[in-house]
Amino acid sequence: MTSHSMLFDAVSETTPGPKWQARWNRSWPAYEPWFIARGGDSGPSRAECEAKLAEYMPELVETHAALTELAGGSDRAARFLSTWCPPNYLGGCSLACAVSDTDVRLVRNYDLSPDLNEGLLLHTAWRGKKVMGMVEFLWGLSDGINENGLSIALAYGGRQDTGCGFGITTILRYVLETCDTVEEALAVLHRVPSHMGYNVLVADASGNTASVELYAGGGAEVQPVPLATNHQSNGTKPDRAEFTDTYGRAETLKTLLAAGETPEKLVDNFKVTPLKQDRYSAGFGTLFTAEYAPVTSTMVLHWTNEAWEQSIDDFQEGQRTIHYTNTVGTSADPLGIDWQAVGEAYARGEIPDWRTFVPNWQNAA
Repeated sequence: MTSHSMLFDAVSETTPGPKWQARWNRSWPAYEPWFIARGGDSGPSRAECEAKLAEYMPELVETHAALTELAGGSDRAARFLSTWCPPNYLGGCSLACAVSDTDVRLVRNYDLSPDLNEGLLLHTAWRGKKVMGMVEFLWGLSDGINENGLSIALAYGGRQDTGCGFGITTILRYVLETCDTVEEALAVLHRVPSHMGYNVLVADASGNTASVELYAGGGAEVQPVPLATNHQSNGTKPDRAEFTDTYGRAETLKTLLAAGETPEKLVDNFKVTPLKQDRYSAGFGTLFTAEYAPVTSTMVLHWTNEAWEQSIDDFQEGQRTIHYTNTVGTSADPLGIDWQAVGEAYARGEIPDWRTFVPNWQNAA
């Protein structure tokens, strides 16, 4: 077995300031070479990025400007933080919502390498509305909740096709900064283009929920059941479907919801296989389970032997170090697939055919 660890921080800062700046100074040395290596410098100009932000998400223009100034004010920083037409990035994740007459929960597993998550739970009131959630790309959100109980989370849509649009984590931030209900969130998700395909779940305090497929370059379609994994319903074949078991996880969630799983017990299912992943060495392990309760505007981060509760109105700063155990061998597949090599490529955002990791795969396929 291989052990991994990850530090999680809970930070609260009402307006962009020294706490966020310290996080930028800590993370930018890793993000900058990634941005350059993935072609970020050949992307849209700062003027175009800022114009697109003003066109699609004008309420974030002031925040973006403040963050850019804290980041040093360079063109590269401004373009990176705008997330307009950013480099490709991937992920895993399973999502579901359960609703009863008195309660609603949105639950997600975040599946990726421990080396590729910021581990930051950030509580803000940048525009006056309180928002808390797990940060991606230093100010975007992979999941979160606001003071009105609106909750949201994303899952990678399964394909690396790209179009002109924003990084999905900035869109999720925008939804929580400007919306109070699922209906309002859907209007944003249909209007603001995503640069890649993603699956998004939203839930609000009234018990409304929605699962939305966002397509690369724009377009969205609401799905009939409030769940999502890493494929979409438009007939496209997802990358690495075998590696991520996206169809198997989706079937598990469908079965749970069809059986009437209660909101308060939904999270328990995310703590065990097949929803929980433990291939950390292969770049595909469950780093945390986030449980959002829109009725009370609270959340809980779950790990194997630990839980961290937070409230939008009583947020507590702190740190937790989480240890993970990898229990899957690197070549356990009967075909001899080196799943660690597959996972490492997956975590880098590459799209290799898994068969290339099988010795003499032409004969094995």
